[in-house]
Amino acid sequence: MDGLLDGVVVLDLTRVLAGPYSAMLLADMGATVIKVENPKGGDDTRSMGPFVNGSSVYYANFNRSKYGCTLNLKEPEGKEIFKEMVKRADVVLENYRPGTMEKLGLGYDVLREVNPGIIYGAVSGFGHTGPYSKRAGYDIVGQAMGGLMSTTGWPGGDPTRTGTPMGDVLGGLNLAVGVLAALVNKAKTGRGEKVDVALVDSVVSSMQNITMIYLAEGRIPQRIGNRYESTYPYDSFPARDGNVIIAAGNNKLYAILCRVMGRPELIEDPKYLNVKDRVANHAEMREIISAWSSQFTIDEVVKLLNDAGCPASPVNTLDRVVREPQIAEAREMFPEIDQPGIGRMKVTASAQKLTNTKSFPRKAAPLLGEDNESVYGRMLGFDGEKLARLKEQGVI
Repeated sequence: MDGLLDGVVVLDLTRVLAGPYSAMLLADMGATVIKVENPKGGDDTRSMGPFVNGSSVYYANFNRSKYGCTLNLKEPEGKEIFKEMVKRADVVLENYRPGTMEKLGLGYDVLREVNPGIIYGAVSGFGHTGPYSKRAGYDIVGQAMGGLMSTTGWPGGDPTRTGTPMGDVLGGLNLAVGVLAALVNKAKTGRGEKVDVALVDSVVSSMQNITMIYLAEGRIPQRIGNRYESTYPYDSFPARDGNVIIAAGNNKLYAILCRVMGRPELIEDPKYLNVKDRVANHAEMREIISAWSSQFTIDEVVKLLNDAGCPASPVNTLDRVVREPQIAEAREMFPEIDQPGIGRMKVTASAQKLTNTKSFPRKAAPLLGEDNESVYGRMLGFDGEKLARLKEQGVI
């Protein structure tokens, strides 16, 4: 099935998570993404777990739907081959430390001379401008420096990294958004664009209303567990067999919750009358709700409240997530691919659900250099003799 990005050619120089995730999103939506790897080992995640039969599931998940070739960009002939590929591409993605591509002689200023319409997407720790631009940056650095860690955790506890590399994921998402906007502009004007995304900026941007608390009030937001700064009850609560989320974010939903709990008198109680009152008295309110919720199982609380119209959900462990019919079946979030070296395996789908096309894993992740013959043959017209010479010389 053709995707929305059918016909768009992406050269993917990225590795590990933020860049490969961004390229994966484009590939799942139909772009022809060619992952260009160093002949000596390729993407770092090929050697990162978890493993099945000695093959990296980490690599397979983030690099499905892509084609794969090898190219040594430090070799003069490798540089020239890459430039020829750029002439036939729409997008180049990289996540090297800023300045690396320039040292290779393949920075944006060079590549736009080769192809004025090229869209150059770069994701790095701190971006391509500013005093910290040359620093190495990882997900945990983005979460820490962008403020996310300072507000994640429990009162009195240490700052906490989120359980998934959210800085990398946000960076990858923002890179994809920027590239898609640049593709729209290219369709209108024919001009290319450089999309410069920083992990730190991506985290800062995601903080939004939390940052606004400080900008508006001068108050530094603290770690408050699962509670929300702006409304209550909007928190996790105990059940007999785990924890549930109750999100009664306005007066109407709060009234529903009170009735389900059999405590209608709380609706008109001055201490809890409006959102600001419930936020101010959240500790007492939590005790009231916890005393009720702890009588039931997770699923009982969730059903009672949702049936009445009040948002609630389980705090799912991953074994529950992969069995949730809404997630796994209706939304098809764990499709299977047939991955060489691993066999049939489930991957985590992209979140975009489209009406007339489909965003889904289109092929397995490539083995190192798997598509050298087809990529270089179709794209540049290389024959078997030339490919053999390039391999012998360490160019591919």
